[in-house]
Amino acid sequence: MADYQPSARRPIANIFRRTADSTVRLCVRLGIHPDIVSYASIGAAAGAGICFWQAMHWPWLLLIGSVLCFVRLWFNMLDGMVALAAGKASFKGEIINELPDRISDVLIFVGVAYSGLAHPASGYLAAILALMTAYVGMLGQAVGAQRQFGGLMAKPWRMVVLSIGAVVTMVLLLRADGGAGYPAVPAGGQLSVLDWACVVVVIGCVQTIVVRLAAMVRNLRNQAGGES
Repeated sequence: MADYQPSARRPIANIFRRTADSTVRLCVRLGIHPDIVSYASIGAAAGAGICFWQAMHWPWLLLIGSVLCFVRLWFNMLDGMVALAAGKASFKGEIINELPDRISDVLIFVGVAYSGLAHPASGYLAAILALMTAYVGMLGQAVGAQRQFGGLMAKPWRMVVLSIGAVVTMVLLLRADGGAGYPAVPAGGQLSVLDWACVVVVIGCVQTIVVRLAAMVRNLRNQAGGES
């Protein structure tokens, strides 16, 4: 559907888009379908989740998992760019563009939950709030109030916060010194570094949900006022 244009596009800084320019041209030249790129993002997220899950035994996996989180983001950006450049944007493509994102969030944070480096509740709560944040953003589009992308803890920042926590945890594990206040492994009632990373994600997601709901309500009120 060469004439189809997505109803909403996530704002991405030009500096990041430029990192994919040559890859987009290559994908178009080779006829790689954007849906394949979308599915590849799930593969990257699954790899990250596995790395976090097994990082207690091999701490260096935390660094690889962090890198894969950003590979996941890069694929998420690339699929839409390939779709537009190849004239393959479609209604189906919009669904496939969004669904892998939700699967990816769950795979990554569930990997954290089962890592032994954070309380399981921290990982699961971060996964749930990540899903809720995305749901509220798409809800705006569903009710005719525009897709919402505002707030502090959009998808890229969730990955940034988690990656920072993962790298700090790796350093602590390799030094075999968890520190007095922020251990690498949760002990008793203490929160680990990864726990705190998940807490920041959760708090940021709550703020993001509130911001998006408020923007949605404003848009609906403005529309109602214009119609009256």
